Amino acid sequence: MANFRLVDRDTAYLLPPSVDEWLPEEHLARFVVEMVDELDTSALEDDYTGSGSDAYHPDMMLALLFYSYATGTVSSRKIEAATYDSLAMRYVAANQHPDHDTICTFRRRFLDQVAELFGQLLMMAAHMGLMELGQISFDGSKIGANASKRKALSWDRAAQLEEQMAEEVAELLEEAEEADRQAEGDEQDLPAEIARREKRLAEIRRAKQQLQERAQQRYEAEKDEYEQRMEARRRKEEKTGKKTPGPKPKPPEPEGPEDNDQVNLTDSESRIMLTSQHGWQQCYNAQGIVDMSSHLLLDGEVVQTPSDAGQLVPPPEDPSPLEQMRWRLSTQEGKSFYGRRKATVETVFGIIKEVMGFRRFSLRGLEGASGEWKLVQCAYNLKRMHALLT
Repeated sequence: MANFRLVDRDTAYLLPPSVDEWLPEEHLARFVVEMVDELDTSALEDDYTGSGSDAYHPDMMLALLFYSYATGTVSSRKIEAATYDSLAMRYVAANQHPDHDTICTFRRRFLDQVAELFGQLLMMAAHMGLMELGQISFDGSKIGANASKRKALSWDRAAQLEEQMAEEVAELLEEAEEADRQAEGDEQDLPAEIARREKRLAEIRRAKQQLQERAQQRYEAEKDEYEQRMEARRRKEEKTGKKTPGPKPKPPEPEGPEDNDQVNLTDSESRIMLTSQHGWQQCYNAQGIVDMSSHLLLDGEVVQTPSDAGQLVPPPEDPSPLEQMRWRLSTQEGKSFYGRRKATVETVFGIIKEVMGFRRFSLRGLEGASGEWKLVQCAYNLKRMHALLT
């Protein structure tokens, strides 16, 4: 007959158990807590008024967010649950259990300060000998917005819906007036129906206004580009003493929104972008600059354009930067150096998406997404620093 170890879940401990004793010495949670303790978080502490009940310490909340993002837990509700279910989370939270509203509020409240803390972490990595600035790699990756592409509305469709909703509101107002004259009840709740359609009509008109503003911005950008091209053409003609052959370029016209221009009603600052695996999705384009020796993220912003071209603008030279890049990539050395992207910045994005599980922003709007992306970068760098040290 086999011998089994006793399974006893009822015997009480003589002394209270210590979470610290149950967590391995080299655990990532310990490293995150130790690193956050070294950060200067006085700006966060000063933001508290001191009134009301005692607040959770910002160091603990930061460590909780950093560790959660580093281990693939982004939802504030899941983070709250993990402070009960996960031993590591209990250690980071010091056996405290902030609710999801508190976690969500803290995350949004201190987005600006996270960018400054990101710089502090990089300085600490340099002092620890984990990073030597030299060769860098730059790329972008599409991250899903907190919005469905089904909530996107085109200019053409918005115009149709605006006309339809305006007619429906007018008809319902007439029915309401007739019901008032006859002083009879109606099974249909006319005031509620009118309010619902008026709200929808207001959303459509706001969407149209945003599309008009984007069209104006597009026109301004095209006009600036045209003026730069004409200035370059003029300088070239002055230098060579010859007229540029061919017809003179025509200046752009303010034509307004195009029929297929779209705006998302849930997150109007996100954009429809073509992704490599899931086709067209509502996204932001997250940029990353990676140190090629340590694979630490040095910086990275969130942009609304799907293309990475133009995100890094080198100083103008003769030959042009584009011609210089083409020449360099035509050499064996240039091809070899460019090929290292697959083992640097693309690897970093792979870890963020596959290992950390970050494929979709929780916060809406460009400012919210930008702040959350900086939070992700802090979490990734802590995870990478821990790996370099262990």
